[in-house]
Amino acid sequence: MAVLNYVPDIEYITEKLVDLLNIPSVSGNTDKAIDWLKKQFADIGYEGCVNNKGALLVTIPGENPGGERLLSAHVDTLGAMVFEVKSNGRLKLSLIGGDWHSIEGERVSIEARSGEIYTGTVLTVKAASHVWGAESSKIERNQDNMEVRLDEKVKSREDTLGLGIKAGDFVSFDPRAEVTRSGFINSRHLDDKASCAVLLGAAKYLAENSLKPFYTTHLLFTNYEEVGHGASYGIPETVREMVAVDMGCVGDGLSGSEYTVSICAKDSSGPYDLKLRKHLEKLCEDNHIPYVVDIFPYYGSDASAALRAGANIRAGLIGTGVDASHAHERTHKEGILATARLALAYMLNE
Repeated sequence: MAVLNYVPDIEYITEKLVDLLNIPSVSGNTDKAIDWLKKQFADIGYEGCVNNKGALLVTIPGENPGGERLLSAHVDTLGAMVFEVKSNGRLKLSLIGGDWHSIEGERVSIEARSGEIYTGTVLTVKAASHVWGAESSKIERNQDNMEVRLDEKVKSREDTLGLGIKAGDFVSFDPRAEVTRSGFINSRHLDDKASCAVLLGAAKYLAENSLKPFYTTHLLFTNYEEVGHGASYGIPETVREMVAVDMGCVGDGLSGSEYTVSICAKDSSGPYDLKLRKHLEKLCEDNHIPYVVDIFPYYGSDASAALRAGANIRAGLIGTGVDASHAHERTHKEGILATARLALAYMLNE
């Protein structure tokens, strides 16, 4: 197994990550982000193809026949949809993944059918503590007790409907992406836009240095992972091995951190392929890539979706450690770089 000193451009990866974070891409409404990714790959010399489901596949020819591989990341994020325009002109939501507690006070954008974008804030129906007193803190955070206050002069259902906002319109949460001078990246939706940027950075390194993967490698960017069926379709039949690049979990009982790449041994779908996991561990050890191995009990990945759909593949899961997943997340450039280096080592080794 070759020892590689290749280091992808972390500043390029970070720049592209922030760009992607600022493109809303709630599950079911990802075309703009997919089109952006397709253009980024075209700019570095790799043409992509968007399938009928809306996912992007980029194929990088390899040096050797057979043994085709696939790395995946998902561009779709948590979000919401307008469930009802209420009598007071505010919006009741239906979540697309996630939990109510993590979005209270968040700024949002509502995309009307016309394409017009409206802004607002997610609040409880008893947000004013000077009006409701202790009830403000005691009220349960659920669908019936949360609403969007629109930044428009609306007082009734008719006022809001007059703007063109209606049930079924997508609602995206503001990412509030910020890169600190100490290398932290704070934002919603690092799950899994960080991995999209990682794969883009790895591909750019290959292109700039005229390198080819050991085997032909496909990069699949899915658009329905957060609702469970992202990679259930879209994997070429010639693929023998798949590594989902998603977030690593950080928290009590886990070894993962924002400064390492996590290799998942098992999640809610069961164990990942042992032979492939050992291969990924050895790549990290041989190339001095900081890594941990963890179990994610409340987690599923695109590799899980592919296996459930009947894909005849060996599957693995890696990703940079992300703190406060599915809330206002944070990772670090060191973890992103470790993940990019592992992805690159995986592509270039047998």
